[in-house]
Amino acid sequence: MIKEKFNAEVTYTEKVSQSDQEEIFRGYATQEYDVIFGHGFEFGDSAKKIAGEFPEVKFIIISSDVYQAPNVASFNIDTYEQGFLQGVVAGLTTKSNKVGAIGGMDIPPITNALKGYEAGANYINKGIEVFTAVTGDFEDAGKVKETAIAMIEKGADVVMANADIAGMGAIEAAKGRNIYAIGCDSDQNSLAPDTVVTSGVSDTPLGMETMIEYILNGKFKPEYYDLGITEGVVYLAPYHGFENKLSPEIKAKIEQVTNDIKSGKLDVHALKD
Repeated sequence: MIKEKFNAEVTYTEKVSQSDQEEIFRGYATQEYDVIFGHGFEFGDSAKKIAGEFPEVKFIIISSDVYQAPNVASFNIDTYEQGFLQGVVAGLTTKSNKVGAIGGMDIPPITNALKGYEAGANYINKGIEVFTAVTGDFEDAGKVKETAIAMIEKGADVVMANADIAGMGAIEAAKGRNIYAIGCDSDQNSLAPDTVVTSGVSDTPLGMETMIEYILNGKFKPEYYDLGITEGVVYLAPYHGFENKLSPEIKAKIEQVTNDIKSGKLDVHALKD
């Protein structure tokens, strides 16, 4: 996206070990790359160490909150807002007034998503009961499936899992029990077209593009950027086959909540415990 939109020269290195981070950062900076992304909070310390040698180069860390003047910044996708939108959908589509959300690991991006889901469901449906759980694993789809089934047996008729590949288990459980699922991070409707109503998308590539735009527009600052619904980085995927299954009232309410967040009329973070 950056290459096409900004006619930029782009390259990347995969599977960088922690011991090689400084060497890779220094190598790109020496080759006069203007912006260097470190994809993951684990790159923060190395970027801060190298950045002082190359003050004209922008170092941007993804999924972190580190920053350092004059040229180190970071951005994070607002998973609380992502979970909030998913919770709104759950609150509007449940018939049992019981819904579930499962996280893969007990880390802030995941726990924030679960808190957002609960807040969104409660915002839209005051009488709702929200079951949440963390399995402690991003790869064990079976564990997520078991957890989802336990929630379904307690009455949940909408489930969501923010658990990377393990989240597939929740969709499988929902499909097997003929209830709704809400996808996570990317559009997951194709995995179960009659089950996945929509998905809460966290668009990291668009976040990277947004940071480049800030730099080119002179808006870049060495600070932490929280990118969410307002920046268009967090959004709901299309309804696909559910376009005609959801009532116009439900779709209008989802759109209204989304627009209220975008405009600043609704500050979902103020709803946190």
